[in-house]
Amino acid sequence: MKRFALLLVFGIMTSGIAKAQVEERQRPAEWEKLVMGGRYMDRFEAMAPSRTARANWGAEAVRQRYVDNGIEQDDVSFWGGNILKGKDGLYHMYVCGWPENSRKGHMFWPNSTVFHATSQQLGGPYKVQNSIGKGHNPEAYVLDDGRIVVYTIDGYYIADRPEGPWMFGKFEFDQRGHRIIEGLSNLTFCRRQDGSRLMVCRGGGVWISRDGLKPWRQITSERVYPKVEGRFEDPVVWRDSLQYHLIVNDWLGRVAWYERSLDGIHWIVEPGEAYTYAFSRHEDGVAEPWFKYERAKVFQDGQGRVVQMNFAVIDTLKNEDRPNDTHSSKNICITMNKGLLLEVLNTGPITAKTKKIELRIRGEKDFDPAKEVDVKSLILGSYKEVNYGRGAKAIKARQEGGDLIVTFSGKGSGIDANEWAPKLIGRSKTGKLLWGYARLQYVNYNPAILSPSAAYEKDGLQWVEVENFGLTESEPQTITIKNVKNKEVSVSVPALKPYEKKVLKL
Repeated sequence: MKRFALLLVFGIMTSGIAKAQVEERQRPAEWEKLVMGGRYMDRFEAMAPSRTARANWGAEAVRQRYVDNGIEQDDVSFWGGNILKGKDGLYHMYVCGWPENSRKGHMFWPNSTVFHATSQQLGGPYKVQNSIGKGHNPEAYVLDDGRIVVYTIDGYYIADRPEGPWMFGKFEFDQRGHRIIEGLSNLTFCRRQDGSRLMVCRGGGVWISRDGLKPWRQITSERVYPKVEGRFEDPVVWRDSLQYHLIVNDWLGRVAWYERSLDGIHWIVEPGEAYTYAFSRHEDGVAEPWFKYERAKVFQDGQGRVVQMNFAVIDTLKNEDRPNDTHSSKNICITMNKGLLLEVLNTGPITAKTKKIELRIRGEKDFDPAKEVDVKSLILGSYKEVNYGRGAKAIKARQEGGDLIVTFSGKGSGIDANEWAPKLIGRSKTGKLLWGYARLQYVNYNPAILSPSAAYEKDGLQWVEVENFGLTESEPQTITIKNVKNKEVSVSVPALKPYEKKVLKL
């Protein structure tokens, strides 16, 4: 009943659902028990300011909106794109779009153009300055030498300055004998600690490049997405000072999933929606329920925390957006609750027998933990506990310089040997959500990553190439791989330095 009502708000008949390929996903029952802060979606803050103008296009549910959020034009349908801050102090958005009156409407997207737009404020409004070239679903990033790369499907543009001039190039991909997972499109990138880049493709395969250009080398043979029903695309990956993060969108079910990883290869899925449709709201509490939110991108602070996300949004079914009508798409910006900087002070591993856990909450220019934190509200531990309101409870706190040291009972934390980033949830004294992931003293945050190529035959023998894609030297160990007959076999791998490889006989 609620689903039908929502569709009527958008002015869409239910008969269009099949044609648009939209399905409603059944959420896991345990998600109903999540507390505030348990879902990634809880980190989205209100869009500022409140709704201020009636726009010239859009379904009735979004017609009254703040048009200066992100980028929109009456004569252009925008899609995708992300934001970089330039040395000139401006914010540079790289976004694609096409004329609203294109003969195929939204389905003209394969012919889209990549635009360079700027704003003096992170949230917009952004104004187009020039076009870069043809392309769709762009994602921009800065190389360590300062050059700017704007990836698009089937290629990339590169320039020395945010405004260009631009040169077009093609990535090189080394599969290392593995099957490419669902093709190489809609790529997303993040910087690793040594300046190399990790990339996730649309299908969920992980690749690494030493310089962020070429070659991209495949290091996983299986997708890293949640093992649930879904039609996944639009991944966005990033790394903060502690760990990797990944959000991937189930475009058919209009719900996104959130994952975390220590090394970018092995991921855990946290419960709850990362985002869904019709979730954004304004400061006055009024929702701005776009029909679809896709192509999520992040803008990070100096610690790598997400301070804003932007989305491609559309007000109706894509195939109902036709030329010269009242439907279109744009890119919107949503401010994020960036979380706290946290560090566990215990030097030894935390177990179920640990009696006390000490946590440092770091003070920041805009945050005084001693004055702002409601200590009694804090819970700390494994996300499996904390997201459901369980975990270790705060006992006492003391101020240390500009920081706050909080002591927790070790009981019920759920922290075990597999934990690398315990989670904190609580409230400020004014009721604002406080959350964050804590660094552990005894965890190696630059682990070795042994990745075998696919096994192959040469000179009548079977071989495999094993390389360490991690940032620290690996220990000698035995790993299990599949031989050319797809049978699991064990192979002993000597210690390997970062990016060192060995060809081993099976």
